[in-house]
Amino acid sequence: MTVQLALILGYVFIDMLGFSLILPLLPFYATSFGATPTIVGLLLAANAVTQLIGAPVMGRLSDRYGRRPLLLVSIAGTLGGFVMLGLSKSLAMLFVSRMLDGLLGGNISLAQAYISDVTDERNRSRGLGLIGAAFGVSFIFGPALGGTLSAGGNYALPAWVAAGLSAANLLGVLFLLPESLPLKERSERAHSSATRITARSLLNALQHPCVGPLLTFQLLFGLAFTMFQTIFALFAEQRLELTAQSTSYVLTYVGILVVLVQGGGITLLTNRLTDKQLILGGTVILSLSLLAWAFTASVPALLASLAPLAFSGGVLNVVSSSALTKSVYREEIGGTLGLSAALSSLARVIAPALGGFLIDQFGASAPGVLGAVIVGALAPFVWQRILNVPDLACPAPREEPARVG
Repeated sequence: MTVQLALILGYVFIDMLGFSLILPLLPFYATSFGATPTIVGLLLAANAVTQLIGAPVMGRLSDRYGRRPLLLVSIAGTLGGFVMLGLSKSLAMLFVSRMLDGLLGGNISLAQAYISDVTDERNRSRGLGLIGAAFGVSFIFGPALGGTLSAGGNYALPAWVAAGLSAANLLGVLFLLPESLPLKERSERAHSSATRITARSLLNALQHPCVGPLLTFQLLFGLAFTMFQTIFALFAEQRLELTAQSTSYVLTYVGILVVLVQGGGITLLTNRLTDKQLILGGTVILSLSLLAWAFTASVPALLASLAPLAFSGGVLNVVSSSALTKSVYREEIGGTLGLSAALSSLARVIAPALGGFLIDQFGASAPGVLGAVIVGALAPFVWQRILNVPDLACPAPREEPARVG
């Protein structure tokens, strides 16, 4: 592992540890200011909504001016958001703190772009998998630490600890992390039309014959998988009558499986299969796993269904991003990953409300059934629009300017 790779993984771990530390406490923090369940839902969605705007712009700026400056801006935004969270005396301040973090966020997509700069195509899935593993490990420890710090209803303390972690991250990137893009390349990109920040340039990615299908896949896969993640506790309570403590143990089990897949298993898989083959195989496995999860009637059956579900979800998250970085020119990677992050944010906005509605109207099995249908319908789409597109066609050739005379 290179020094650059180790440093960026450390950055991701610390960044997500701070985020996971405060995330489970936000509903309780908001309730302490008199928030209704509807307001709590809006607060949880505020960060994802502002990332829809911020992530593509931050990614495109990193293509133009380098990853390190934008990482510093992003971390500073996260730090400012946590400080505001610690100082909050009203619901309005809570909302502004989460919106600030979302607008200047895109931390993970910037880290993915950095990884793409310092790895070749052969090792890219491994590098992106390690980011996923760092992400997963932070979510194993973060919520427990946040719960311990907030004992007695002191919700500001976890926010200040998260701010301290962000400050350490800011100093680490400032003094230790080198820029991943050479100076000459940054200078060329700053004057290139390919890295201009326009709505048209971002929308063009959706029409790109190699990129558009992958982004469509990520949106629909993200919708199904995020619905599983966000309503799992409600499913466990209604279907299996699990307590909050038992549910947390099950989710820790899922987290550990995902970390194992993304931290090491992905390397073994990508040594034998291409990203596109893994996308197709993972799609089929995930669809069947979601269907099995929907109809589990006991804890052993639940644990059995969650193993392939965690495996396929972890694989798809990594290899779809890896395939995306290989489908565009180097100077477009940041903006494309930012657009991918924006679509993931959109899924996080829609999935909880949709999952809750389905459980309320049709019962605990409904989210799993719909998720299985969505992902199952993606299999022929992946076969036709992703797997059968020749690698030589990605990225698509640029049009040459017309000659006069």
